[in-house]
Amino acid sequence: MKRPGLYIHVPFCRSKCPYCDFYSLANTSLMRNWLEAVTLEMHLYKDRFGVFDTFYLGGGSPTFLPDGHLESLMSTLQEWFVFAPDSELSIEANPGDLTDQKILLLKALGFNRINVGVQSFRDQELSFLGRRHTADEAVAAVSRLRAAGFENRGIDLIYGMPGQELEQWLITLETALSFEPAHLSCYQLTIAEGTRFGQMREKGRLTPIGEELEREFFLRTAEFLTSRGYLHYEISNFAREAASVCRHNEKYWHHVPYLGLGPSAHSYLGDKRWWNVRSIKNYCNVLKTGKLPVEGEETLSPAQLRLESVALGLRSRNGFSSSDILSSTEQKRLEEMVSQGLLRRQGNRVVPTMEGFLLADHLPLYLCEDMQP
Repeated sequence: MKRPGLYIHVPFCRSKCPYCDFYSLANTSLMRNWLEAVTLEMHLYKDRFGVFDTFYLGGGSPTFLPDGHLESLMSTLQEWFVFAPDSELSIEANPGDLTDQKILLLKALGFNRINVGVQSFRDQELSFLGRRHTADEAVAAVSRLRAAGFENRGIDLIYGMPGQELEQWLITLETALSFEPAHLSCYQLTIAEGTRFGQMREKGRLTPIGEELEREFFLRTAEFLTSRGYLHYEISNFAREAASVCRHNEKYWHHVPYLGLGPSAHSYLGDKRWWNVRSIKNYCNVLKTGKLPVEGEETLSPAQLRLESVALGLRSRNGFSSSDILSSTEQKRLEEMVSQGLLRRQGNRVVPTMEGFLLADHLPLYLCEDMQP
């Protein structure tokens, strides 16, 4: 966890899903410009972070990139950056892209961890989510990965859709487990502003399922997967064993340095965080001038770092250090939460319970008295 991680954002998709609020475009006209710009950005950062031990290619849809673009990207990556021998190299994949040829290419390029955006094994739900693949195509893609010997393979799923029944969701989980994934990400459907679903909600055409049903879905999901031996190590993430935990994502949760390349990508080093412009065109144009495409930055105060440590810890099984709770008021609030069954002490750590996970977005603001720099 000491070494930094590297993330590259691929802002291209075949189509834009109605729930997605990540920066991406269903347009390939700027794909080559983006690849050239990422290469320039790599060069500008080549001596700043040292040796990486994780790499995550996300998006968007990284596997939507043509084979030649992927090969060029990975070749340049190895040219400008140094990676530890045991590095975790992850890529997000769409089921429709995972042909036998693409899978062989990903293995040849050094990827040793792959997350497949299945989202559902039910055609009706896939249609609602705006996904381009069918349930049969999802099954075929995951089966190909398994047959090709991709051991560290993960499946991403979405639950909590309007009209979805809990028993249907549990059948989806059962189907996912039949492929023996090393990792499962189970995300509750979030209806974000600015997305197509967000616009539908504003017009009264889409209604979220409500807090009580959200709670039931979450608790049953955790119960189901932990009873099958999976480690519930973060609110939405489950690993078959400790070695299957996503090492790259854990860096975000523990204030380990990371470098983000591509439009809208974030970076963190020391007490500074910065982020790139959220526009492919602007991103490319700035890099052509020899400058970094940074849109904004912030220097985190000790109080802000402490609050983040608590907030991020409340989303993880590792929790946070009890030394982060400083004032007598905070100590009192901590004891209240322990007595309410939201938190529990584990040595010098404070870790969330299942009920605490449900309130992870609210607890740190109540718990930490000194939230401002």
